[in-house]
Amino acid sequence: MLRSLFSGISGMRSHQTMLDVTGNNIANVNTNGFKSSSVQFQDTLSQLQQAAGGGDDTRGGTNPAQIGLGVQVAGISTNFAQGSAQATGKATDLMISGDGFFVLNSGGQQVYSRAGSFDADFDERGRLVTPDGAFLQGWPAVNGVVQKGGAVDNIVLGQNTAPAVATTSATIDGNLPAESAVGSSLVRDVKVYDASGNVRTLSLTFTRTAGGWNVNGADGAATGTTALTFTDGKLTGGGALTVGGVDVDLTGVTGFAGLSTVKVSAQDGRAAGTLESFALGKDGSITGAFSNGSRIVIGQIALATFTNPGGLEKAGGSTFRATANSGNPTLGTAGSPGFGTLASGFLEMSNVDLSQEFTNLIVAQRGFQSNARVITTSDEVLQELTNLKR
Repeated sequence: MLRSLFSGISGMRSHQTMLDVTGNNIANVNTNGFKSSSVQFQDTLSQLQQAAGGGDDTRGGTNPAQIGLGVQVAGISTNFAQGSAQATGKATDLMISGDGFFVLNSGGQQVYSRAGSFDADFDERGRLVTPDGAFLQGWPAVNGVVQKGGAVDNIVLGQNTAPAVATTSATIDGNLPAESAVGSSLVRDVKVYDASGNVRTLSLTFTRTAGGWNVNGADGAATGTTALTFTDGKLTGGGALTVGGVDVDLTGVTGFAGLSTVKVSAQDGRAAGTLESFALGKDGSITGAFSNGSRIVIGQIALATFTNPGGLEKAGGSTFRATANSGNPTLGTAGSPGFGTLASGFLEMSNVDLSQEFTNLIVAQRGFQSNARVITTSDEVLQELTNLKR
């Protein structure tokens, strides 16, 4: 008689666990990157009343007679199905489309997450962080080249500086007027830079001669000269000039009449610049746009995959922790085989299915009530037994 009481108790406990899990799923219906959980039940030990018997020529076999002793929770599994995309328009909101987890450093511990809401207001060290302060991990770039394959580090944006680049070449194009009088001149100046970003002026003087144009370049103490000759307005000689380590390309200059459009069209040096904005590629590479006009890769976000994602342990804050059953993380880049792609300006929504969860609520509630009725019925039977002796 008491077996039914304890079976009912185990059923109430198990369905209470189901209610707890379902309630947590519903509570996190709007949690970015949340993965819902589900409960699996299994029966407990069964008490053997009669063993199975084999048949013979005179009698048939008999089946075992057993009484179950209740139910227990076999496991609580996590559903890692993809959540829907929510557009935010915020550049630092990232969504993984496909497999993979963001790698985070939280208090010196490496954890993993599908929630890609990162803070656009960088902390004082320029690190990209989650709302609760965990650091997004990846590989930094050295001179625009990402050092993949090594240990991951914090993604740092705020303090990045584009280095100065010394000017090594300049390009001159346009037209020198063929009708100009011998001895007349044109002056064109171009700003050039040294390796430290210091700016100086390279002055080019074009002087008309009987055979064409002489070009004299002056860059402080350094000078250079060349003579340009034209046939029917097309350059036939003297298309190069070097002044103070700067190669001046004059091959684009023409010598037709009626136009005076010679100009400096390009030079390859620049001063140092500070980060103004950045863009994220589908492979997780972060390209910075700097105040000096340069665009340089400053890092790449790392993703992690696991042999058994179901073995991950929820660690709070929408993060997971690796366990012995999840396997060690495999780090890689978005878009690589086995890894999803990244989208900027989107967040992954919770994958909780409210219709399923409310159905689970009804199932858990009715299961709890049914087991409660088993207990009250057993109690009534025990009451009848005690009333036999009056």
